[in-house]
Amino acid sequence: MALITWTAEQFGTNVAFADEEHQILFGKLNKLYDLATGGAARSAIGAQLDDLINYVVGHFAHEEKEMQAKGYAGLAAHKAEHDALVGICADLQKKFQAGDAEVTEEVGQMVKGWLDSHIPAFDKSYAGALNS
Repeated sequence: MALITWTAEQFGTNVAFADEEHQILFGKLNKLYDLATGGAARSAIGAQLDDLINYVVGHFAHEEKEMQAKGYAGLAAHKAEHDALVGICADLQKKFQAGDAEVTEEVGQMVKGWLDSHIPAFDKSYAGALNS
């Protein structure tokens, strides 16, 4: 079952690249969640964790580049939000690879909660600037 479902009403930013990338990100997160909660091999979970984190880092860089190009005033605060999540994910990734952490239901819920908060509060705010 999907951990998180993208809908235009809840998560749409009206910025085409962002909405497209968010849908891909949700798919990657759902796949990781399904693997982790469905008893998949640790190697499969690790590979999906790496894939998701790499995608998120690239997505955040793309958003930040677009915000910078448009002179978006909220870039610094937005980047700080991104950096905080990347730090949490990098720490989990490092601990997972060392055998000191697992991807659990709680990890999935934490990321879902971050997205539930971040996209409506931060990403929807840049639509006017990025579409100008």
